[in-house]
Amino acid sequence: MTDTTTAAPAAAPEAPARAPITRLWVYARQHLRLLLIGGALSFAGGIVGLVQPLIAMDVIDTLSANESLTRPLLYLTAVVVVGGALTALGPYLMQIAGQDVVLTVRKDLIGRLVRLQVAEVDRLKPGDLVSRLTSDTNLLRTVASTTVIGGVTDVFMILGGIGLMAWLDPVLFGTTMAMVAMVTVMMLFIMPRIQNATVDSQKALGDMGSLLERIFSAFRTVKASGAEDHEIARLEGAATTARDKGVKASLWEALAGVAAFMPVNIAFLLVLGVGGARVASGAMEVGTLIGFLLLLFYLMGPISGLVASLSQLQTGLAAIHRVEEVANLDSEAAQGEPRAAASEGPAGVTFEDVTFRYAEDLPYVHHGVTFASSGRGLTALVGPSGAGKTTVFSLIERFYPVTTGTVSVDGVDVRDWPLEDLRGVIGYVEQDAPVLDGTLRENLVMAAQDATESEIADVVKTARLTELVEKLPDGLESRIGYRGTTLSGGERQRVAIARALLRKPRLLLLDEATSQLDAANEASLKQVMLDAAERTNVLVVAHRLSTVTSADQIVVFDAGIVRAVGTHAELVEKDDLYRDLAASQLLTAA
Repeated sequence: MTDTTTAAPAAAPEAPARAPITRLWVYARQHLRLLLIGGALSFAGGIVGLVQPLIAMDVIDTLSANESLTRPLLYLTAVVVVGGALTALGPYLMQIAGQDVVLTVRKDLIGRLVRLQVAEVDRLKPGDLVSRLTSDTNLLRTVASTTVIGGVTDVFMILGGIGLMAWLDPVLFGTTMAMVAMVTVMMLFIMPRIQNATVDSQKALGDMGSLLERIFSAFRTVKASGAEDHEIARLEGAATTARDKGVKASLWEALAGVAAFMPVNIAFLLVLGVGGARVASGAMEVGTLIGFLLLLFYLMGPISGLVASLSQLQTGLAAIHRVEEVANLDSEAAQGEPRAAASEGPAGVTFEDVTFRYAEDLPYVHHGVTFASSGRGLTALVGPSGAGKTTVFSLIERFYPVTTGTVSVDGVDVRDWPLEDLRGVIGYVEQDAPVLDGTLRENLVMAAQDATESEIADVVKTARLTELVEKLPDGLESRIGYRGTTLSGGERQRVAIARALLRKPRLLLLDEATSQLDAANEASLKQVMLDAAERTNVLVVAHRLSTVTSADQIVVFDAGIVRAVGTHAELVEKDDLYRDLAASQLLTAA
């Protein structure tokens, strides 16, 4: 049983509700060439489309003059074909650029997520972090490509159309501009609300993913506890919340569409009425009115496109907001300055008056812990559950920083070690011995990618995995399932130990490494630990007397302090707690 105490999962730190559009530029500028080419083609297609109403006016004038329609119809056909080709190719290129932008963001986010400090991952909800990598980044695809450039193109199309309208008839132009002003005011009110609603919607999706991840991480326990209905109800509640948040975002997007559509249609009716009266009075040619109406119809597309682009932009900024929250989390440095070549011998560990707590609002786990372990040999850490034993390993690995005091490896404060160098000398076997989805070989070489076949064979033999390899259908290449579900608890533990040994560590940390093994396998692994202790420094959190009695040094923890240090015989003689442990539930007679 682990003695690690952590805070409950929490949401990521809050950032301002409005993510800066400059962040979108940072992601998009790496693919600027393709975006510009696609945007230029789309823009050219828009310009060609803007010419169509003018050619239509020429067709009407030609009809009025009883002249041949061949020339204007050929022009119109050419404009339609060229415009269609340009408006198809441009968005396609921008979609490619959009996928490239998403890849760039995901690569950056993957690096940040994997290098998060352990304390941050312990505090957060894994499902929500996964949601940021998948659904949130996918929202950027359209925004980073067609939305921005398409929106800019729509702006130019609208400005060009407005210019032509002003040239055709100032009176009808003034009528139209009143409606444009109405659309602008409505958009200024609606757009920020779309972004805020989208942030809430994506957060709700992340919460739902976290609940699902929680269920699958303890799937057997959920079923064995008959808790399916309870968990389904919680998940359905989260799904309902996500739906409600999504509906709210959709409502604002629908209002944005209405805000753009209604004024344009009102403008059409006003132009038709005012223009009809002007034609009747002789103040305007009928061809001009038709051209103006065609322009107005044509501009409905760019106006609708601009509104959609603004809505999508708010969605994208909301996604960037959630992606950028990860940047505000504490992460580990990718690499530090390398240390001078270290000794090839065992790495010594020293704790000097160490105090530690997992968070400011949690009690202290360590209260002035002091002990040392150096040279070849086996040091066993024993004590009641919750005494602070497993936390020792977290501080050595620098998963958490000490609150006060010093933890040293090879006489150097772990805070002064580059992380890659520090962890490169350590082999670590966690209490629950996690096995990753993949093949057995991939699990073994995870920390030693350059291991030779001979080295793998040796560690398989040492960890007593030979029988397992032989019975698997594809040997080392056999897939062992999510979290190693095809393996027994003891097999998973031996795989974890083999993985640590393959790294040839100068310091080996074993957290209750024999806790899930039967007597025969425990004896085998005990021998593995003793063999390793002849070559390196081994620290083990131990609950079994058979392991403890073989230790060269035993450190007794109690309520976050080191109560006593010595051999088994010495501690039985002088320490009451150890004597009780050795005779009771934590340590059984050999």
